[in-house]
Amino acid sequence: MTPPPETLRAPLVVEFPFTRSLGPVQSAFLTGLRERTVLGVRTATGEVLVPPVEYDPATAAELRDLVEVGTTGTVTTWAWNPAPRPGQPLATPFAWALVRLDGADTALLHALDAPGPEAVRTGLRVRVRWAAERTGAITDIACFEPYEGDPAAGPAPHDGRFADPVTGIVAAARLDYTYSPGRAQTRYLRALAERRTVGERCPSCAKVYVPPRGACPTCGVATTDQVEVGPRGTVTTYCIVNIKAANLDIEVPYVYAHIALDGAGLALHGRIGGIPYNQVRMGLRVEPVWSEDGRYPDHYRPTGEPDADYDTYKELL
Repeated sequence: MTPPPETLRAPLVVEFPFTRSLGPVQSAFLTGLRERTVLGVRTATGEVLVPPVEYDPATAAELRDLVEVGTTGTVTTWAWNPAPRPGQPLATPFAWALVRLDGADTALLHALDAPGPEAVRTGLRVRVRWAAERTGAITDIACFEPYEGDPAAGPAPHDGRFADPVTGIVAAARLDYTYSPGRAQTRYLRALAERRTVGERCPSCAKVYVPPRGACPTCGVATTDQVEVGPRGTVTTYCIVNIKAANLDIEVPYVYAHIALDGAGLALHGRIGGIPYNQVRMGLRVEPVWSEDGRYPDHYRPTGEPDADYDTYKELL
């Protein structure tokens, strides 16, 4: 018996810039970090929260009573990180630590620079190590470091006013992981490399899923019967894209559509090319144009056939 093909695996990176505006509390906190000042916010019960929040987590009351806390504090708990990842605060092994700053009642999560896990403990006294260049971000605290001095005085009122306040931030969100598509989609991808589109039929409801999922989401049974579909199909619905995506060399506007391949029971996504964007329509018959390396359809173009009748694809909208 021929052994099944090895399941595909590949590194995958998902990243995007996350942009948000800041209210008065977060603006004061981040601007304060730029000025080497750590601010918290006091609740109606007198508790000082660091980092500050705009609403009391217990009562949902609005919070605006800012106070300055110390830049020294105490480790409340920690975990050792022996292999820092790209983009983390330190390039050498360090501890992730929750630090309750002097004058605060809650703990701040940040990196603790220590020679090894044996040098870290709950109750360890630490202080802020400021970044050489500060821009108004949590990274203005480069890390914490062990400290043997006396605790700072209690929290002091602060009006939260600074010159040139920070009003917004842009943070790069990134996720690196190894993706395995599973046996069903591995077969699908290997077929695409041969310029074939293969789905799988549910033995119960007979619907053909493209791309295959390995199981029917409606019936809950395995889909092992492979079915070649297409290559032609019908546009069931579509949208016109007017915003250019980063790292995507496609001129706007362009059309992204749901395409029901002939023989498939589910529409898949695809870009429509070879026709002005304002001439794309529901029922348009299309065929794949393969990428330069021939591994997947780069886009779909009109076949020149008459449009499909609505009744032939209405169940696939």
